[in-house]
Amino acid sequence: MVRATVKDVARLAGVSPKTVSNVINATVPVAPATRARVEQALAELDYVPNLAARGLRNGRTGVVALALPDLAAPYSAAVVQAFVRVAKQRGTTIQVEETGTRADREAALINRAREQLVDGLVLNPVHIDLSTIQQADSLPPLVLIGEVELPSVDHVGIDQAALRTLVEGLLRAGRRRVAVLGVMASATSQLRLAAYRDTLRAAGIEPDPADEIPSAHWNSRGGHDAVLAHLASGAQPPDAVVCFNDSLALGAMGALARAGLDIPSQVAVSGFDDLEVGRWTHPSLSTVTFDHEQLAATTLDLLAARIADGSRAPQRRTIASTLVLRDSTGPLPLDDLPTG
Repeated sequence: MVRATVKDVARLAGVSPKTVSNVINATVPVAPATRARVEQALAELDYVPNLAARGLRNGRTGVVALALPDLAAPYSAAVVQAFVRVAKQRGTTIQVEETGTRADREAALINRAREQLVDGLVLNPVHIDLSTIQQADSLPPLVLIGEVELPSVDHVGIDQAALRTLVEGLLRAGRRRVAVLGVMASATSQLRLAAYRDTLRAAGIEPDPADEIPSAHWNSRGGHDAVLAHLASGAQPPDAVVCFNDSLALGAMGALARAGLDIPSQVAVSGFDDLEVGRWTHPSLSTVTFDHEQLAATTLDLLAARIADGSRAPQRRTIASTLVLRDSTGPLPLDDLPTG
């Protein structure tokens, strides 16, 4: 098969080759309708950029490194898939890395970008205090995603508004003891914990530390063991558990069922991230979701702009969150509340 060219894509989309190049490289803004036509043509022709030739022309590799803390987490799979899909439309290759909470792994990736082995880096740190970013003298093109922010670095985060709506809806439904699961020192946990506390206080309820359930790991086993330990401690059982991700929620549901508690009549359960498996559990899992491809597109836009102009002022972007109600919480009175 003959490789499709930029001219072939331009002809099919009814635009100039320069416009196709602008869409692929994301260096110049393109009108949304025009971008959509070009992206459709790229997909129809299965366009694959000649990265070697492009690298010789502009000194770039066409490769962006995406570094996530834990590639075994189901959330990571969803994020990687979104980045790969969006990057392919732009003629960019995603190199996936795992950092854990190790500063040496972050440092190695930053050095790789400095040496121009990759064009830029997308990093999702867990703890700013354990990250090497703030100690670096100079940074390559870099965008942070998630909850860790630095004033000097471009950042894309997830809005927590839907989590606040969820907590308020549970309170309105008569759930008076709303607990959270997944409390730890990570930036994500602390941000969601703050949203939970703020919502309780706005409703005239002072947060009870006994309802803030810690978990050593944000996976299903961690959620299961944390809930069993909480119930065995003699603490008053909650009538709702807001979990900081879906994996924790799935473990919590198993623990509550083993303890003989019915979901949702006795305990409502919710998650965050909208993993596919949550749609098919019994009961199905209520959750907070967001557009993963919008996260990827926004991040890659910022990274392309940073590659083109390293002196530009750091930018902040926020991806909206949406509440998805399923069986695990039962219906909630949300008529006058924003759900996304």
